[in-house]
Amino acid sequence: MTTDRLLELAGTSQSAGDLPDARRRCEEALAQEPASAAAYFRLGLVLEAQGDPPAAAAAYRAAVQHRPGFPEALNNLGNIYQRQGRIPEAQAAYARALAAQPAYPTALGNLGSLQLNLGRPKEAAALLIQAARLEPQVPSHLVNLGVALCGLRRFADAARFLERAVQLAPTLAEGAFNLGNAYLRLGRPREAAIQYRNAVALRPDYAEAHNNLGNACKESGNFPEAVAAFAAAIRVKPDYTAALNNLGAVYRLVGHVEAAEAVLRRALAVNPRAPVTLNNLGNALKGGGELTEAIACYRQAVALDPANAVAHSNLAYALNFQATDASAILDECRRWDDRHGRPLGSSPRPHENDRSPERRLRVGYVSGDFRQHCQSLFTLPLFSHHDHGPFEIFCYSSVERPDEITRLIERRADAWRSVRHLSDGELSEVIRRDRIDILVDLEMHMANGRPQLFARRPAPVQVAWLAYPGTTGMSAIDYVFSDPRLAPPDADSEYCERVVRLPDTFWCYDPLTREPAVGALPALTAGHLTFACLNAPCKISDHAIRLWGGVMRAVENSRLLLMAPPGNHRRRLCDGLAAQGIARERIEIQPFLRRPDYLRSYQRVDLALDSFPYHGHTTSLDSYWMGVPVVSRVGRTAVGRAGLSQSFNLGLTGLAAATDEQFVAVAAALATDLPRLAALRQDLRGRMERSPLMDGSRFARHLESAYRSIWREWCDSPRVQRTMQPLSSCSETGLLR
Repeated sequence: MTTDRLLELAGTSQSAGDLPDARRRCEEALAQEPASAAAYFRLGLVLEAQGDPPAAAAAYRAAVQHRPGFPEALNNLGNIYQRQGRIPEAQAAYARALAAQPAYPTALGNLGSLQLNLGRPKEAAALLIQAARLEPQVPSHLVNLGVALCGLRRFADAARFLERAVQLAPTLAEGAFNLGNAYLRLGRPREAAIQYRNAVALRPDYAEAHNNLGNACKESGNFPEAVAAFAAAIRVKPDYTAALNNLGAVYRLVGHVEAAEAVLRRALAVNPRAPVTLNNLGNALKGGGELTEAIACYRQAVALDPANAVAHSNLAYALNFQATDASAILDECRRWDDRHGRPLGSSPRPHENDRSPERRLRVGYVSGDFRQHCQSLFTLPLFSHHDHGPFEIFCYSSVERPDEITRLIERRADAWRSVRHLSDGELSEVIRRDRIDILVDLEMHMANGRPQLFARRPAPVQVAWLAYPGTTGMSAIDYVFSDPRLAPPDADSEYCERVVRLPDTFWCYDPLTREPAVGALPALTAGHLTFACLNAPCKISDHAIRLWGGVMRAVENSRLLLMAPPGNHRRRLCDGLAAQGIARERIEIQPFLRRPDYLRSYQRVDLALDSFPYHGHTTSLDSYWMGVPVVSRVGRTAVGRAGLSQSFNLGLTGLAAATDEQFVAVAAALATDLPRLAALRQDLRGRMERSPLMDGSRFARHLESAYRSIWREWCDSPRVQRTMQPLSSCSETGLLR
C-alpha cells in the first residue's frame, strides 16, 4: 500500500474518531517512507487529538525538517507553543509559516491573536485585517479584529467587523460579547445590553458578559437590572472581583452605602491588595461619613499602585473634609501633580492661538456634571448671562446620562461636544483643534474630573473654578478663581495657581425653582426649636458634632435633623451626639431625598448649623433660599471659609463665628429669639435675590472681565510655551471616582 493511501486511511480513521488506527496508519507510512513530511504532519494531528502536545510538536518539527517552510506544520507548531506559554517560539513558528506563504490566512489570524494577547493591538490589527481580507467568511478573524480595533479605540470600525461576525455566526457568544463592548464604548449602552443578553443566552456561565451587561444597564440608568446582572456574574464566578466592585458601585450610586461597603469588603477578602477595590471601598466609606478609614483606604490604594491617578485624586479631595491646615491639602495635590500631571506635560507643544488681546475669545468648560446636579445651579446662571459677542462658549461634556438640564445647558453654549467616550489624549486634540483660548476645569479632583486632560495643556490658559474652593496643586493650571473671603490676602500660599479674586462671590446661584415656598417658622407652632445640617455625612466631623452638642445643650428641648444613609453610619452620628449629652430622641436622621423633597425638608427647620472643617456650599445656599439662616464656624482652609463668603454677600456676617465658643453663642442667641428668627426667615429669599449670590448678569461680567485680563497677560507673555518650575513635594474594573 502506498504512503499516500496509508495517510488517506489515517485521515478517514481520525475523522471517524478511531485515533489508535489513525496513529498506526501514520507509523506504517513512516516505516515505509521515513522522510515523508506529510506523514509526520498527519501524525502530529493525530497526537494532538490524543492529547499529547509534546509528541505532536516533535512530529511537526520533523515535518518541517523534511520539508523546510512547511506552513501548516509551522502554524500548528506555533499553536502548541502558544498553549504551552512558549511565546517567542510560537511567534517564530508563525513568522516562518508566513515567510513561506505570506497569504496564509490561518497563520495570519493566529499570529494576530497572539499579538492581541500580548497587548499589541496595532500589530494584531495589521495581521487580522489581512486574514479577514483573505477569509472574509471566517468569524474568528472578524471577532479578533474587532477586539484589536477596540484596543486601538477605533470603536466604530470594530463594531462594523463585529456586526459581520455576528451575522455569520449568530450562535458565537464571543461575537455578541465583543460587539456589546464596542457599542458600549461608542456610547450606545442599550444596544450593548442587547448583545450581552444574547451572549449570556448562548452561554449562561459567561461571567464577563453578565458583568458587562451590568455596566451597560448602569450606564442606561437601569439600576435594578444592573444589580441583577452583577449578581448573576458573581453566582457564576463567586470570586469575580470586577463584578463585586461593580455591584458595590451601583449600590453606592443608589444610596445603599452599607450594602456597597459589605460587597466591597467581600471583594477585598478575595484580594486584600487590590488598589481598585480599596479605592472603591474608600468611596463607600466616605459616602457614609467614615472619613478616617476612607482616607486610609485611598492611601493604601496609592501605595500599592502609585500610577493610580483616580485613587490619588480621591485622596487629595478627601483631605479637604478632614484637614484643618491648608498645607496638608496643597502638599498632597503637589504629590499628585509630580506623579500624574507633570510627566504628561514634559514635552510641551506650543499654542498657535492668535494673540490679539481684544478679539473674541473661545472659552471651553470641561465637566461631567452638565446635568441634574448641584453644579448646574451655578453653571446655568452663568451660561444664561454670558456675552456671546466677545466670548464664544464651548462645553465639553462627559455626562453619562444626559437629561433635561443637559439640554438646557447645551442650548446656552455656542458649541457642544459630548466627549465621555474620548480618552484624555483624544479630548486634548479635540480642544486644540477647536483652538480654545481659555479652558476651565469645573471638577478638579472630584468625581468625573479629568485633571490629566489639563496636565496635557490643550489650551494656552487654564483655569480652575466651581468644583470646590481650593487648589488643584497642578502646574498646568495657571489660575484659580476665588473671592476675597474664601481667599483672604494672606491665603496665596495655599495655592500653586495664581489666585484671581472675583469682586463679590465665588458662587452665583439659581435654585431653578420657586417651589416650595418658605413657610412660617416651625418653632412658633412645634413648641421646640429644630436645628439641621443637611450636608453629606463626609462633612460631619467629630469637631462639628462637638459644636452642635454645645448648641443643643444651650437650647433646651431643641431637636436636630440630619441626613445620612441607613445603617451603621447613622449609629456613628447618634453615638457622637450621645457623648455630648444629646439624647437619641432629640435626633432625627432622614435618607437622601430627591431635590424637591430635600428642599421641602427646610420647612421643618428653624436654624441650620454648618459642618466643619468643610462647610456646606450648595446646601447652605439652599438653606438661605428656604429662609433658614446658617451659622458657620470659620476655618483655616478655603472650603471652611464658605460660610463667611456667603453670609458676607447677604449682609449677615454675624452668622460666621471665629471661635467654637462664638459659634455656640451665636446659634443659641438666634435660636432663643424667635421674633428675630421669624423675621429673618421671611426676608432671606428676597435678600438672596437682591444679593450678588443670585445676580447672574453681574457675576458673568466679573468672570468675563477676569477672562479678558488673564488673556491679555498671555498675549503679553514671551512667545514660548509657558512652563512652571518644579515644586518641591511637601467597562470591567468598576473603578469609581
